[in-house]
This record gives sequence, structure tokens and C-alpha cells, in this order.
Amino acid sequence: MVTPSRITLARKRRGLTLADLSQRTGVSLQSLSNYETGRTSPRPLTVRRIAESLDFPEQFFSGPEIDELPAEGISWRARTKTPPRVLDAARAAGTLAAQLYDWIDGRFRLPEPDVPSLGKPDPETAAEMVRTRWGLGNTPAPNMVHLLEAHGIRVFSLPPDSLEVDAFAVWRGNVPFVFLNTMKTVERSRFDGAHELGHLVMHGSGERGCTGPEAERQANEFASAFLMPAASVLGHMPAGARVDQILQGKRIWKVSAMALTYRMHDMGLLSDWQYRSTCAELSARGYKTDEPQGVKKRETSQVLTKVFRGLRSKDVRLADVADELGVTVEEMNKMLFGLPMTSVEGGGERSSSSRSKGVLTLVR
Repeated sequence: MVTPSRITLARKRRGLTLADLSQRTGVSLQSLSNYETGRTSPRPLTVRRIAESLDFPEQFFSGPEIDELPAEGISWRARTKTPPRVLDAARAAGTLAAQLYDWIDGRFRLPEPDVPSLGKPDPETAAEMVRTRWGLGNTPAPNMVHLLEAHGIRVFSLPPDSLEVDAFAVWRGNVPFVFLNTMKTVERSRFDGAHELGHLVMHGSGERGCTGPEAERQANEFASAFLMPAASVLGHMPAGARVDQILQGKRIWKVSAMALTYRMHDMGLLSDWQYRSTCAELSARGYKTDEPQGVKKRETSQVLTKVFRGLRSKDVRLADVADELGVTVEEMNKMLFGLPMTSVEGGGERSSSSRSKGVLTLVR
């Protein structure tokens, strides 16, 4: 029996309209609409044509119902004019990653969420409060993916076909998720992670508004303060710093040169004229869209690394997990920060059905 919601999810994941899918499969638009609403069910041959067109295994379409991530609770960090189909595709990818999380959660004990709800403090205060709660003081933030994971936030990568989406965060019940674009510079990806943390902290669990220009401004200010604490910036950066001093200083916090310039201007360490001229010079040097001589080592997930290392020790392959979820190995790899997991091989007895949970120890 075909599950209608899975046809819809797979179609959205590929960024297709019903009309697009109709053209690809040769199945009428009305028939496809009926399949997705559950009014009728496709025949096996039709399911095969749909599966081949969407690059999903046929078994995916017969799995249990899948609830998509709540659209109203998502804080999108994306271009203003990003087409809805692109956002739908990213949301569908996130939904598939959440299914992987459910699979992992059934076999491993993951860190409990520790994301405070702070009412409505200003972003600077909120960032200071989270830093205090997480024991960071005024030190530079460590690996942001590791930090979020250590405090119970489930972090996955966005697929390369979601380039127009920088990141997004969402609460799924009581579990917070963050999805990051891995095609950006490390510095900008770190800022995105802090930005989405700001949404999770300041804009609740999706039950109250977390979108719009004001929410984005607040999340940006939170990220700036979280990554570059005022006391730390004052202790390292002189007022009126030159461009070369900013390029040296950005390495302390592993942020972009533009982000540090903005932070210094916001703190009054750069005048309006100094800020504009610094931005112009940085742009001329290529720092507006890139980060020349920036951080090279990308921040990736330690949870996923430890999970699949543990599975490998029990002869469970990545292909086995993909098979249980009804997706391709390629689709799964897109969630995993490009970690080299395709070599997880084994020929012994599979332990994926075991309900005893392994314990993950994370370094904060």
C-alpha cells in the first residue's frame, strides 16, 4: 500500500510541482493529485515510474506516514526571493534527516536538549546568558557544530541542491534541529550556526513568531555577540583598527572579516566613516563573498561520526541504515556533512534491530 504523504515528500524533495512530475512520469496531473490526497492508489508499475523519476527506492513509498517539519516554525536563513519550491525541497530534506534522527535515537542515548527559553531579553543579553549557562565565559566559541550537539541540538547538513538556503532551525516537539549549508566558508557557517541558535533561544519552539526581518535582525545580533563577546573584543581589538589588524583579529574568533568589522562598529570601536571605508577595502580584497586565507578545516558532526563508528563496530553498514529508511545512500550522505561513511562495510549479523542503546560521549 502506498502512503500518500511520502509521494508528496519525495516530490518536494526534488523541487518539483505536480505538473513537473506529470511530465516526467507520463502520469496525468489528476491521477498524481489523487495519489497524493489518498483518493486513489497507484498501481505497482506506476509506483515504479514515480520512484524512478524522483530517484527514491520503491520501498520508500510504502513506509509509515511522515509528518513534515512544521513550516510555520521554521526560521529560514535564505535570500528574500528564494522560490518556495527551493524552501520546500530544503524542508523535505530536513524531514528526511529527522527520520534518520529517530532511527539513531532508538539505538543511542543522545544528549538531552539544553536550549534555554529566556523570555524576551535583548540579543546581547541573551547571548551572554547562554554563554554563562554553557560555561563559555568570554572565551572564543569552540567548534559550533560540536557545541550545539553537546547541548542536545540535532545538527545535519543541507544538500548541495539547497544552495539558496544558508541554514534553518526548527523545533520538532521538544527537540531542536539546525540544518547548515556546507558550501559556504567555515567562518560564515559558524555564524549561521550561532544565528540559528539565536532563533531557538529567543523565538521559542515554533508556537510564536520566529520569522521576518525583525527576528532575523535579532538572530544576527545574537550570533555576533555569541561568537564575539564584548569583553573579548575589547581586550583584543584597538579602537579604529586597520584592515590588517581586523584580518589578524578575526582568527581569534574564527569569524568573517566583515562580521568582526560590523561587531566593532556596533560596539563603537569603528566610526561610521571607518566602518564604510573598512568594508570597501575588505570588499576590494575579496572578503565580501569569500574569506581568503580563512579557516580550512570544516566543522562537522561528532554525533554522526560516533554513531556510524559504533554501527561499523557492529557490522552495520550505511547502506543498511539507508535501506531501513527507504532512501538511497547518496541521499543519506547529503545529511552527513560529507563525512566518509560510505566505507562502512560488514558481513556479519546485523544489530540494527537491537533496542539496547549505546551511549555517546561528546566533548563540549
